[in-house]
Amino acid sequence: MSSPSGAEPTAAREAARDKAPETAPGDARETATGGGPAAAWRSLRKPVFVPALLIIVAALAFATWYGAAYGDDAEAAFTALRDRIGETVGWWYVLLVTGFLVFAFWVALSRAGDIRLGRDDERPEFSRFSWFAMLFSAGMGIGLVFWGVAEPLNHMMSPPDIAGVEPGSAEAGRAAIGQALFHWGLHAWGIYVVVGLGLAYMSFRRGRPLSVRWLLEPLLGRRLVESWAGHAIDVFAVVGTVFGVATSLGQGALQIQAGLAHLGWFEPSGTLLLAVVVLITAAGTVSVVSGLDKGVRWLSNANMTLAAVLALLVLLIGPTVFLLRSVVQNTGEYVQAIPQFMFVTGAGATDGWTLGWTLFNQAWFLSWAPFVGMFIARISRGRTIREFVLGVLLAPTLIAIVWFTVFGSTGLLYQLRNGSMVGKGGVIDTDTSLFLLFEQLPVGAGVTVVLAVVAMLVITLFFVTSSDSCSLVVDVLSHGGRAETPRVTRLFWSVVIGVAGALLLLAGGSAALTVLQVSSIASAAPLSVIYALAVVALIRMFRYETAVMPRYVRVGGSRRPPEQGESATTLAVHDLPRHAVTRDAPTGALTCDTAARDPLGDAPEHPASAR
Repeated sequence: MSSPSGAEPTAAREAARDKAPETAPGDARETATGGGPAAAWRSLRKPVFVPALLIIVAALAFATWYGAAYGDDAEAAFTALRDRIGETVGWWYVLLVTGFLVFAFWVALSRAGDIRLGRDDERPEFSRFSWFAMLFSAGMGIGLVFWGVAEPLNHMMSPPDIAGVEPGSAEAGRAAIGQALFHWGLHAWGIYVVVGLGLAYMSFRRGRPLSVRWLLEPLLGRRLVESWAGHAIDVFAVVGTVFGVATSLGQGALQIQAGLAHLGWFEPSGTLLLAVVVLITAAGTVSVVSGLDKGVRWLSNANMTLAAVLALLVLLIGPTVFLLRSVVQNTGEYVQAIPQFMFVTGAGATDGWTLGWTLFNQAWFLSWAPFVGMFIARISRGRTIREFVLGVLLAPTLIAIVWFTVFGSTGLLYQLRNGSMVGKGGVIDTDTSLFLLFEQLPVGAGVTVVLAVVAMLVITLFFVTSSDSCSLVVDVLSHGGRAETPRVTRLFWSVVIGVAGALLLLAGGSAALTVLQVSSIASAAPLSVIYALAVVALIRMFRYETAVMPRYVRVGGSRRPPEQGESATTLAVHDLPRHAVTRDAPTGALTCDTAARDPLGDAPEHPASAR
């Protein structure tokens, strides 16, 4: 009996890295730190950079014209546009995102979970704390701060029809946390798992450039991926990323402006919004020029620490015992909400809840996914697939449960006790809800101001981290997957993202939040198709990997462990699919067709087991 050693597939993969396609001209060492605008222009992949930039400019021009054309009716017009897009593709988003979550758990719990994202002997580059801090703050930091108080209040005062609860009631308040967690928990991070896992596997395990197009190589083949089809995939990834992050940055700017106005320091205005975006874009530019290991990691650790301090202060100052009890209850509400809402598309509903909440959030995360996926792929080299999937799924979800409990449950409690969190007619000021919560805490005015300042600092740091991380990722895509890119192009994309966020805010006016929702829902549509195909491609790759993955057993006549000096026979055993084994009826002999073929064509055929 014979079988391949575990080293042979690894050797083939290392050989594949050696012949990985070059995706951009020029010397990487020349373009890594600069070389001037001319050298940066030569290093760019023009079929990706130019169309992506033109689409971004055209979309921003359309949003500006659309807002100006409707004037005072812009909010209603943008809402109608958002709803039309959501009604057309929303069912697809809901189905796809749930499918991603099922796929993620299947990968983690199967033998594919043992595959390492890199060489078999490679170990992670970053500590677990730094890894988690970077992926979490890049993934949805601003969103949790922005919606932590406001979203549960909205769900309590305007619950979905399917929940069957009375608006503003205690029952609606209990269900509201589970509904918010449905949007910010496992389903959201399942999207990031698909993109991040695919990029990390194809790049660190199979030697491909760190670019979205290579997710589809197992289906399309290398020739097509390197042609116009691959360019189109990366263009969609760049555009979706820019508008997805612009949505987040816009929300952060709105909340910073609201905080400054709530403290009485400035009056809300378009000028103030523009100043906030400019200042934080400048900070993001400084960070992105300093690179991943210095600026981005330091800022991620800093804002995670500040966010934890803010949550701890509210927990200790606020209704501590109530919140500790609520952590358990809210977890249960979330577990109930998953099967209740996982296939709800809003068909036949008249309340608009699914369109305004579920579809917007899922589209937002779909458009963010190239950015977040590539970013967490870059910081996850050396981890096993099981560690990657479970870490990316479970750790941020647990943090979301704690965050919505501390901020959301506190806001709901004060509203149910004294009605202090909602205005007349049930109006909720989303931008100021967090700062209004601070005023309800049993502390003096000075502490309230300190909490508000800390909150704005957390928002600012999350804002900067998202901006600089996105600039790095978009620049990598624009260079065809190069890990090191010129500083001048990183700076360029940082400015583009800031300009996009500012123009979307100014174009929307009072409907700014709705404009941000429209941009996310629309840009997610082409990306969603790419992700669906990527799942099929990954399944093919993991079936191949597990087919050539040996499992070792010791063969001997005794069950006792071998004594010192004794030897035991060790065999490498492979699993066989049923269709690979045929039996000759007259003789009873078994024949195994066990050749495992690499979908990428990099490795020679490996017998999956002995004949």
